[in-house]
Amino acid sequence: MGYTKEDILRIAKEENVRFIRLQFTDLLGTIKNVEIPVSQLEKALENKMMFDGSSIEGYVRIEESDMYLYPDLDTWVIFPWVTEDRVARLICDVYLPDGRPFPGDPRGILKRNLKVMEEMGFTTMNVGPEPEFFLFKTDEKGNPTSELNDQGGYFDLSPTDLGENCRREIVLTLEEMGFEIEASHHEVAPGQHEIDFKYANALKAADQIQTFKLVVKTIARQHGLHATFMPKPLFGMNGSGMHAHQSLFQGKTNAFYDENDKLGLSQIARYYMAGILKHARAFAAITNPTVNSYKRLVPGYEAPCYVAWSASNRSPMVRIPASRGLSTRIEVRNPDPAANPYLALAVMLRAGLDGIERKLPLPAPTDRNIYVMTEEEREEQGIPSLPANLKEAIDELLRDEVICDALGEHALTHFVELKEIEWDMYRTQVHAWERDQYMTLY
Repeated sequence: MGYTKEDILRIAKEENVRFIRLQFTDLLGTIKNVEIPVSQLEKALENKMMFDGSSIEGYVRIEESDMYLYPDLDTWVIFPWVTEDRVARLICDVYLPDGRPFPGDPRGILKRNLKVMEEMGFTTMNVGPEPEFFLFKTDEKGNPTSELNDQGGYFDLSPTDLGENCRREIVLTLEEMGFEIEASHHEVAPGQHEIDFKYANALKAADQIQTFKLVVKTIARQHGLHATFMPKPLFGMNGSGMHAHQSLFQGKTNAFYDENDKLGLSQIARYYMAGILKHARAFAAITNPTVNSYKRLVPGYEAPCYVAWSASNRSPMVRIPASRGLSTRIEVRNPDPAANPYLALAVMLRAGLDGIERKLPLPAPTDRNIYVMTEEEREEQGIPSLPANLKEAIDELLRDEVICDALGEHALTHFVELKEIEWDMYRTQVHAWERDQYMTLY
């Protein structure tokens, strides 16, 4: 959908757009925006809009704060939910005053890793993300409560699924914004939902995940609900994942497909998968970036905790969905929706490319339910666990040169710094569980 500057200026006028949000993403995956009146749109389209980078999490110190926003014209969209004083948005790349891409911009980091892919002879990384979320009721002040909006279960229909109207409106809004929605259903846990949209190239998919989160939260609020992408909001229930289906293409050819292979998988797909498994413990800090992420990655709730693959079994971290031909792909199941999608796709891509470059051998598939294996059986089969907590994940990340290089020094340093603070705050805090457990006992 190639827009030109002239197209955007014309549409803004025809559609009576009054404000434009220049959107970008901080290191932790939070959407930031600089809102400008339509009178400044032309200046923005010439890459002349500045903002203060020192006020953004994980960007820069105060003495090097000037940054420029370069809008990606293809991301132009008008928000359907604002009817008066219409608002449009453009997703931007972040540049330094000397015209170089800012090395800490997550979108720029994904672009840099896509160049590595292109240099290896692949044209496209296709990604189909499946972000899950919970809907909670809000109180009279609009703050989230711990009360779910329904008691529905997997694929339930009304009247148990009270989120259905909200979810339907989310789908309609997304479609108005150019999404191709493939499925929308209630997930396993009460109050939990999933909306799947059609795969796209990695950069567009990451942009869409960010747009998706914004739409879900906005429409939920209009229904008096709070949508959360927190990985594990409730103990004893399934958490929310963001499974990432991925494949590499060379032109119109799916490099992961081989009709002569009994699983339909090419050697490239096997190397890529071997790279994913090899680096999984290291990229977990990026794909599962919060203290809470590791409460989801425990046995018993369908989330993967073990580094293995299978074509027939959902307990391993990597699964091969059944469709073949152009749809041949691998599904990496450990990422969660708290991940910064640009960084998550960048590290998974680089892990897979390292597998291809070094022709890493793929371990045998695990077609047994790993959750029922003993620790000895898992060790015997060479099945490692994902990190048990954020601290372990950070340590693994710092030991892996490939994943560190994928992030680049700036993002790596700032990301680790922020996450070490988060871990330390959690580690030193006294939690309600501890008081319940020990207050009367000792």
